[in-house]
Amino acid sequence: MTHHPFRFVRPERAPVVAMLALAALLAGCSTAEPLAPPPALSIDASRVSVSGLSSGAYMAQQFHLAHSSKLIGAALLAGGPYGCAEGSLQTALDRCMAPAEGKGADVSTLAATTRARAEAGKLDALDGLRGDRVYVFHGTLDSTVGNATTEASASLYETLDAGVAVVRDVERPIAHLMPLAAEGDDCGKSESPYMARCGFDAAGTALRSIYASDIGAADAASGTLMSIDASAGLDAVPGDSKAFLYVPTKCAEGASCGLHIAFHGCQQSVSDIGDRFARDAGYNRWADAMDLVVLYPQTVSSMMPLNPKSCWDWWGYTGEDYDTRNGAQIKWVAALANQLGARFD
Repeated sequence: MTHHPFRFVRPERAPVVAMLALAALLAGCSTAEPLAPPPALSIDASRVSVSGLSSGAYMAQQFHLAHSSKLIGAALLAGGPYGCAEGSLQTALDRCMAPAEGKGADVSTLAATTRARAEAGKLDALDGLRGDRVYVFHGTLDSTVGNATTEASASLYETLDAGVAVVRDVERPIAHLMPLAAEGDDCGKSESPYMARCGFDAAGTALRSIYASDIGAADAASGTLMSIDASAGLDAVPGDSKAFLYVPTKCAEGASCGLHIAFHGCQQSVSDIGDRFARDAGYNRWADAMDLVVLYPQTVSSMMPLNPKSCWDWWGYTGEDYDTRNGAQIKWVAALANQLGARFD
């Protein structure tokens, strides 16, 4: 999709605080410098979640369904329903963005596909969804992804009848972008970096919804945003070898913390806008308040396979199993999260 389309120290590893200091130092150096390996943290396996914007929303729902037994919820911002593209870019463009009325995805068909894949073990059993909380956002000025397309991502959970609590937030006059808490930007425009000060804190609203929390947050993040080697110890990296990781001070010092995986949208990868999504999308100050580590994996732009706008794979450019537990990007992100201390199979 485009926009216009961690007890805590492992014996063999340095203390996490030292690792964070090294990573922070390397983050300010040339990308040719070696990246720090992922630090081993004390991750609370009962507090793991995902979210995503645009193509990231598609990936967040794919990841949620693939690993629902390990997640407590998801936030889907301006994306569409699982399985919509059926492995075809043309179908993705015709049916899964802003199709003409009556030409969008059929949710009952997608639900049948989801059930069949879960029964076949390609996704987690649907019982893993029970009790999960899902937040779905769509702006009324979004002409890139239609409201009906995003509504289908919410309706899919309800059609599956698996005990998911869905919250819709679809009445705000915002275009196809990540809304930020501050005010001052024209939020009717969808343009790089696809984040805008709209007076609405989408990241905070999403996290509080997923974690059923009414906690407040500080005005600014006080933990460490670091660059890590997303390829360390992994056989395949169907994305960027550089990922971002936000670690609140308490989590770096050994406290047990949850994990949130945030998927950027198209044209928001490190090669497009550097660390702006990881730094500015709004998650980090809430991560401090809620004791959450935030992982920001990154995609890459390519012509072969065809992904010129560095989108997450929701139409099949990484292979036919792209939206299952065996999908290249889903396996990669799960393995990366496991290095931090998560427990994905």
